[in-house]
Amino acid sequence: MLANLNDVLLPAKSKKYAVGLFNAVNLELARGIIAAAEATQSPVIIGTAEILLPYGPLEELSYFLLPMAKKASVPVVVHLDHGLSKDLCLQALELGFSSIMYDCSTDPYEVNVEKVREMAEIAHSYGATIEGELGHVGDNPDSAEGSSCLEDPSRYFTDPEIAKDYVERTKVDALAIAVGNAHGAYKLPPKLDFQRIRTIANTVDVPLVLHGGSGLTDTDFRTAIQEGISKVNIFTDINVAAVRAEKEQFRSIDKGITELIPAAVEAVEQECKKKMELFSSCGHAQAQ
Repeated sequence: MLANLNDVLLPAKSKKYAVGLFNAVNLELARGIIAAAEATQSPVIIGTAEILLPYGPLEELSYFLLPMAKKASVPVVVHLDHGLSKDLCLQALELGFSSIMYDCSTDPYEVNVEKVREMAEIAHSYGATIEGELGHVGDNPDSAEGSSCLEDPSRYFTDPEIAKDYVERTKVDALAIAVGNAHGAYKLPPKLDFQRIRTIANTVDVPLVLHGGSGLTDTDFRTAIQEGISKVNIFTDINVAAVRAEKEQFRSIDKGITELIPAAVEAVEQECKKKMELFSSCGHAQAQ
């Protein structure tokens, strides 16, 4: 069933589990993600990010993501992640996406507030939800999000008091925060500021989002969720799992793509199941 962020994240915030956002740039990824959600009876968020659109154009993704979400036996949010322009966010809403993220985190604070406030009004008029970002989540080298790596990420961490002002003024439904996390595969072990997560969670009344989830340890995830994270974004782990499975299957040149597809779908499903179990979202679809 098609859902929005409020449908899946407010229960998660209340019950101290997290819902995974898994990006799907093709049908194989989408099939694996939804299969995992149905097998574990977990709510799930599926979608794409603006930086990934060269691999799967937004309109083409809508042709299968939305029908799959509506048909699913569990709540599925179809989400545009890291929308960097107003026009793209509007396109996603017109196509029927049930949620968007308007990422204005690199803009000056007041500009960020005004742009996201305006977009929140528009998204809510469509019955959709909106995520904003305050602070700035950095990029590991070679990440799908970009190539810049912040040398001193603490300068970009989210300030709890400013977060309160931001949420109240923009009316966002979820807030992505910067607490030592980064997009892509980590080159060095990350050091998340769990105290900051707890403080922000106790200061704002909307669910918190952790971007750059791939590569964190199980302990990192569990602690972050207990301290107040309700949504975790994952792409690198499922992206790599699919390629590894296809490589294992491709033992000789006489293989066709039809022999590789099932391996990719199965690998993505298994990786998503692991994350859903880790986030403790399994079994929570029934209550929604």
